[in-house]
Amino acid sequence: MALTTYSPISTDWPCQVKIPGSYDWERSAVKWLRELVPARYGSYPALLRHPVLLARHAQIQVRHEIRVARTALQTARAELPALGLPESVIEHTIKLYAAEVLQLQHIARSVRAVSEALADASGAPRQGRTPGEIPGPGQ
Repeated sequence: MALTTYSPISTDWPCQVKIPGSYDWERSAVKWLRELVPARYGSYPALLRHPVLLARHAQIQVRHEIRVARTALQTARAELPALGLPESVIEHTIKLYAAEVLQLQHIARSVRAVSEALADASGAPRQGRTPGEIPGPGQ
């Protein structure tokens, strides 16, 4: 049975990452972040030596995945019929894309929370945010 961790940091904190300050929490953060980037990026020494850099790349990666899923959702009804797909498959695909956008938005918030904790741990300044400020849903 997998052991999950609860963090009072925010509801967006991923259960796969240990609470900041606990033993080995940065390693658990790196492991989780590596799963979010293409495999070739997860093995670059600079990204592994600097978890804040890996977190930055994961934020960019997830942001682009959200754009891709939104584009797929927005164009599905117009483009999928030309592929000869039945209406039931098109409807299912639209629901799939909509669910993926929501899931990716949650992941983006989780990456942001981990990124901020890593920046705090390394003493790096936060960009555009004061220490302790919690980002809103659209940030």
